Amino acid sequence: MDKVERIGVSLDKKLLSKFDSLIARQGYKSRSEAIRDLVRQQLSSEVLSNPKAHAVAAVCLVYDHHATKVPQKLIELQHSHLLQAISSLHVHLDHHNCLEVIVLRGPVGRINKVAESLLSMKGVKLGKINLVATEHSSDS
Repeated sequence: MDKVERIGVSLDKKLLSKFDSLIARQGYKSRSEAIRDLVRQQLSSEVLSNPKAHAVAAVCLVYDHHATKVPQKLIELQHSHLLQAISSLHVHLDHHNCLEVIVLRGPVGRINKVAESLLSMKGVKLGKINLVATEHSSDS
């Protein structure tokens, strides 16, 4: 950090106690680092609310590879969106189920459109999109 400014924060004792318990469970070394992360998360959420902002996303899908042609459809969809799909990981969970993690990059609006088409694909049992802003309102 280039410059650090100290600030004071007033919290109700009960709220502070819950916060201290939370950050202890999460392994934070200090309240300051936990508060910095909360601020970063909020700033990132603000960035992600703009469909034109740049981001990356991990799209996790679980599907039965015997039930439909999901693997072929996933490959076709990734190849048709080469600017967004930058990597993928395939994991065999058991005899029937596979986990596919597809990493997308680009504007939030385009990422969401591609991710939603993946999640709504026939044969996909479960899915989740995890977006992370690559543009920041603040660099620290």
